[in-house]
Amino acid sequence: QVELVESGGGSVQAGGSLRLSCTASGDTICTRYMGWYRQAPGEERELVATITTDDSTNYADSVKGRFTISRDNAKNTVFLQMNSPKPEDTAVYYCNLHEKGLGTGCHGLSYWGKGTQVTVSS
Repeated sequence: QVELVESGGGSVQAGGSLRLSCTASGDTICTRYMGWYRQAPGEERELVATITTDDSTNYADSVKGRFTISRDNAKNTVFLQMNSPKPEDTAVYYCNLHEKGLGTGCHGLSYWGKGTQVTVSS
């Protein structure tokens, strides 16, 4: 079992900066990648960015060049540095941990944090 705890959300003005953190605890040995997703009111949850255990990253086109995902493996923590946020980035941001698949001896499970609200004002 894995528990994810997010922190760092809040209100920020457009053009400012904000950093989100997510710390994983429990059985994290099977981690394949961690990432951030977001969900705005009335919208579906969408990918923001992911990072693998060997630091390969993937970003949504809407945040490329503005957001940076990174991780501290020793602390099982992933970060999302949000620079120059826009009002349309307002959403609840969720941390995700995805395990390696069944062929690796792991279960391929996906875990979610409870989410942290980010509000960007113009």
